[in-house]
Amino acid sequence: MTTWEPAAAGVLALPSGRLVRGRGLRHPLPEGARPEFALHLLGRRPPEVEWESRWVRWPDFWLPKDRPAFAAALREAWERAGDERVEVACAGGRGRTGTALACLAVLDGVPGHEAVAYVRAHYSAHAVETPWQRRFVARFG
Repeated sequence: MTTWEPAAAGVLALPSGRLVRGRGLRHPLPEGARPEFALHLLGRRPPEVEWESRWVRWPDFWLPKDRPAFAAALREAWERAGDERVEVACAGGRGRTGTALACLAVLDGVPGHEAVAYVRAHYSAHAVETPWQRRFVARFG
């Protein structure tokens, strides 16, 4: 098992015990272990990384352009987080990343109407930036 250290920066512990790191790609890569899998949420193709990754086109402050592709990539991230270091990242690490982390919490059993509060309490108080992102989480699943 090669998951994140629970106290590491940006790591969200889901109720099942899975650990997922959220990060802003415009910030330097944190010291320590590298991701084994990353889900990048950006409006344009991200730069190549040394680990396996998926890209979902998602403009800043909006919602994923291809929702079925996002749901499939998120389910893969959730499954892999059971025994791998999984990272979810957008440019700033708050809006799109927070929205995806809240959707991961829904996959992990948190009710949709509680998932944003869960991520804000356990990841970042600034996660999930827009009303339509909050509605997206509440309806995800």
